[in-house]
Amino acid sequence: MRKSGWAVAAAGISSLVLLLTACGGSSSSSSSSAAAGSGSTSTPTAGGGPSGSVNLPSPGTQVLIIERSKLGWVLAEANGLVVYTYGGDSKGGSPTCTGVCGTLWPAVTGLPQAGPADTLPGTLGTVSMPNGAKQITYNGFPLYTLKGAGALSTKGNGMDGKWHVIKLSSKDVIASF
Repeated sequence: MRKSGWAVAAAGISSLVLLLTACGGSSSSSSSSAAAGSGSTSTPTAGGGPSGSVNLPSPGTQVLIIERSKLGWVLAEANGLVVYTYGGDSKGGSPTCTGVCGTLWPAVTGLPQAGPADTLPGTLGTVSMPNGAKQITYNGFPLYTLKGAGALSTKGNGMDGKWHVIKLSSKDVIASF
């Protein structure tokens, strides 16, 4: 079967658009001014690039976004899993939910980055876990998810009086358009 001239031109333009998109631009980000606490490493909290472009996160990056849940606006992983802080942890200290606790409440690990449409009022950072991995922190407190929870589930909030979602306000959500 022979392609028409229009089909060949459309295929060529599509290839050019994909090539230009893949080249992208350089990333620009801003960091939050709040200190992460001793033992923590502060990381920029804004993503995105020049107007009209989208930069993909580096491998190992964990993008955190603001999502609307039954409890209101909360901090979540990009896949929609709501993140929690643990009342047994101290700001800037090592995570204390390990072993059996860590099985039910997996640590949020990787290099933290806020979603390009979100402005976080606090600071993302990392703290070293007992195994040497980097656990993501928010305002110096280690973050966790609840094993088996679905996207936007906040059923772990208040569990044992020690687990808490990070509530945010609608002003923290900005349009990226």
